Amino acid sequence: MSGVFTALLRARRALAQKASLMIQQRASYIRGKPPKDHIGPAQTIFVLTVMTVTILGPSGWILAHLDEYKSRG
Repeated sequence: MSGVFTALLRARRALAQKASLMIQQRASYIRGKPPKDHIGPAQTIFVLTVMTVTILGPSGWILAHLDEYKSRG
């Protein structure tokens, strides 16, 4: 019985070592490049504003009209 467990542990360790080597090899190929286009502060502010309104707008609308929704149901 202990021989079976020993064999399973050896197989698991071998697989873990292979997986860690594969992860290390893949990580060595990640390289950064400079951006293709320069994004200015005005574009950044515009995009952040649009994303904020898109995400928080509907939830803010619902919270602002919560009393009306309560009275309907």
